[in-house]
Amino acid sequence: MQEDHSTPPYHMPKPCQHCDNPPCVSVCPVDATFKRQDGIVLIDNERCIGCRFCVAACPYSARMVHWQEPKYAAEDEGKVYDIELNVPQKKGTISKCLFSADRLRKDELPYCVSACPNGVFYFGDQNEDAVTNGTTKETVRLSKLLRDNAGYRLMPELGTEPRVYYLPPKNRIFDFPEKSILDDDHHA
Repeated sequence: MQEDHSTPPYHMPKPCQHCDNPPCVSVCPVDATFKRQDGIVLIDNERCIGCRFCVAACPYSARMVHWQEPKYAAEDEGKVYDIELNVPQKKGTISKCLFSADRLRKDELPYCVSACPNGVFYFGDQNEDAVTNGTTKETVRLSKLLRDNAGYRLMPELGTEPRVYYLPPKNRIFDFPEKSILDDDHHA
């Protein structure tokens, strides 16, 4: 993403938003997409028929279709399907971010949070108003983090109640050379 021509581009991850009102769940004709009690939205690829209704219903473009044989199909052959890891994956089914559902069950941070060396990902419980990142292991108030940093959710007006919050980038302005690009356009 890039805010405008005077700011450098940056990466903005768009995982599954694990909505409180997920449209992907209500459109699944075989109940393969469902919401766990802790709020995590999962896909049971043993049930998934690959209809892609959930892909069409997701306004965040957070789902992907396995059009080809999965990369690790040979290594995963014979493994028992694990719904929390979505492994082994199957051609023709749907996948998405699972917030490391297997780790959450063990009260561990998701892989992306614990592995990020810059500590930019936070994870926690909105009801407890507490989040932590993978580097400091320090718990902070979610409400304060969002308030102090102008946190926002993607497309809340859709009524999906997304549970992922974003903090806008800071200090993104960079210096232009003395002769700007705009000067060149005016002399052309």
